Amino acid sequence: MKLVCAMLLGFVLDLIFGDPHGLVHPVQIIGWFIDKLKKGMQYLIYGCSYEEVKEKGIERKAGMEKAAGFFLMLFIVAGTYAVIYGILYVAGMIHPLLRFCLETFFIYQILATKSLKKESMKVYKKLKEGDLLGARKEVSYLVGRDTENLDESEVAKADVETIAENTADGVIAPMLFIALGGAPLGFAYKAVNTLDSMVAYRNDELIHIGFFSAKMDDICNFVPARFAAVMMMLAAFFLRFDFKGAVRIFKRDRFAHLSPNSAQTEAVAAGALQIQLGGTHNYFGKAVVKPTIGDAIRPVEYEDIKRTNQLLYVSAFLSMAVCTLITFLIYVQLFNV
Repeated sequence: MKLVCAMLLGFVLDLIFGDPHGLVHPVQIIGWFIDKLKKGMQYLIYGCSYEEVKEKGIERKAGMEKAAGFFLMLFIVAGTYAVIYGILYVAGMIHPLLRFCLETFFIYQILATKSLKKESMKVYKKLKEGDLLGARKEVSYLVGRDTENLDESEVAKADVETIAENTADGVIAPMLFIALGGAPLGFAYKAVNTLDSMVAYRNDELIHIGFFSAKMDDICNFVPARFAAVMMMLAAFFLRFDFKGAVRIFKRDRFAHLSPNSAQTEAVAAGALQIQLGGTHNYFGKAVVKPTIGDAIRPVEYEDIKRTNQLLYVSAFLSMAVCTLITFLIYVQLFNV
């Protein structure tokens, strides 16, 4: 029952404050360890940095890089869980209230509802002011594609896609893991997510060492992405968006992405708003062809950013209700209350 209260309080703190500026976020610490361990493993395999491997034309050892990537993933995820669990265990030994307060704070740090809205609305404000250059700059902080030549609709689309995808990754998936295992499991999921964002790329350097991190992210997000899509469809219904369109496009386009999970919530958002997402984008000057998601019933406009944030918030509230119920039922089963 304490976990249910910590979840609710942590969620409320996230809605009120968002990410605390000026404080070092645990995800930054996880990212620092990932970077150092990755470079250390590359040096262990080749006796030099990746840059030197490339310069000297040293033959790549794909098998060893994959093995190193597996241990990188295992160490970061298990280590994150162990550290958070240990902190909470020691806090509980000192006083149960200290553990409760710390877990509440950790849950607040794990969730990213307000921060996602805040960052995406910076793009909205620039577009509303007619500042396309400013909007391109703001959206460049959120997406990996080239943004310097995007028009207003394309900038809005990139922002909508970010909100829709991160509704699952940054808000609802962490809630599910917290519901099942408290802050330690929630942070372990964030470690998987951070690994995916840092090493799970198909470029020359990371294609082997990031292999297991990418697979682990796919596995960990398989159920949460689909759960998030269901919550977003319910949100579309309550908001009186195009619920039937959301269901139809979800069924049709939920796998229209290289990742088995990324298009789940994007498909719902596209259907609910009657817009088309996805498609070909430029990355580092090269066109990358991707399938489209949804039907282009109308162009994407900057007001769709606000609408997608409405989907985010209603989905988050619905998900928290379900997740606290899951935690309560687990508690009842374990303690036969």
